[in-house]
Amino acid sequence: MPGKMALVDFPKCHHEKCGDGICVAALACPRKLLKQEKSGEIPMTDPAICQGCADCARACPLKAIQVVRT
Repeated sequence: MPGKMALVDFPKCHHEKCGDGICVAALACPRKLLKQEKSGEIPMTDPAICQGCADCARACPLKAIQVVRT
């Protein structure tokens, strides 16, 4: 059954532009599925468990996250 998931567009992601290097999109993920290992690193999502709610995509000021159909 098709679903949706969030994908990070790495060339668009400039985590240094988020406050203190903390990804605003990762903070917006209600289930904490978009994770940033430490400040200043690009956030990663686990496609196997992402629900595709798009909260992270809406929160990203750089539009570096998109939700795609799987």
